[in-house]
Amino acid sequence: MSYIVTILLYLLAFIILFAICHWVLMQINTRQRLRYRMVISGSISTACIFLFYLFSKGIFEFLKVSWLDALDILLVAFLLYQLYKLVRGTVAINIFIGLASIYLIWQLVKTFQLQLLSEILGQFIGVGVIILAIVFQQELRKFLIMIGRARIIKNKGIFDFNLIKENKTKLALDVIMKSCKNLSLSKTGAIIVLELTNSLDAFVETGVEMNAKMSVATLESIFYKNSPLHDGAVIIKDNRIIAARCVLPITNNDDFPGYLGMRHRAAAGLAEDSDAIIIVVSEQTGNICFVKSDVLAENCSLENLRKRLDKEFS
Repeated sequence: MSYIVTILLYLLAFIILFAICHWVLMQINTRQRLRYRMVISGSISTACIFLFYLFSKGIFEFLKVSWLDALDILLVAFLLYQLYKLVRGTVAINIFIGLASIYLIWQLVKTFQLQLLSEILGQFIGVGVIILAIVFQQELRKFLIMIGRARIIKNKGIFDFNLIKENKTKLALDVIMKSCKNLSLSKTGAIIVLELTNSLDAFVETGVEMNAKMSVATLESIFYKNSPLHDGAVIIKDNRIIAARCVLPITNNDDFPGYLGMRHRAAAGLAEDSDAIIIVVSEQTGNICFVKSDVLAENCSLENLRKRLDKEFS
């Protein structure tokens, strides 16, 4: 069996695997699905790749598999899994499956020597790189952002190879905590962004620049419902309020909980594009939410929030 057919079998196995995984997760309630999604997806992907490798090698050849063959399987499974995590929850996953199906059909058509259909599909595949660049523009942008900040693996919690030394300023934690407590008690909606290593200048430009010293009174006055600056996010850097009324990107993740509002969606959208910490106070319930990277801690208590912030800025 040719190498290209083996790769196609790997790809087909991966597609089938995540179709099954998606169905299984839909049978579990939302909280459990968010908790176990990564483990289930990773386990099934590895098992499925091994099964297809067994069929491609033959049962007896599989018994003679070397450690290099096993490493090859694990690397392919890992790369495909990382690719899926990059596009999961977006319309891109459906486009990716469609393009993969077209490529598989093209290989089958070439095998059966159907010249006309093979030529048509071949022309389509010939410009496939350009098509992929256009269709997956947002995903490629996210991928390049993660590489640029040297956190593509760290972002998923495996290990850290951040090449940039972080210079964290000691956060005025008491100011943040008291502000969140008061805003929560009064059910005043708020989005507080704490900048870390990634620059947020692009989002600062969308709001009103302040460069003011951070204080409880200033934060509360900004988010007061009759304030002209309340509608948007506050960006804080080195204990200074850099800007208010900032516009944040909205997440396009289809798996995002539907009961959360636009403030939470904006926080998740910024977390996807940067390493910033976002604190959201719900206007309806007064609940506090902690957001960073792929972590979204709902109904976060003040004690829990303090521990998370203290860990990030210690």
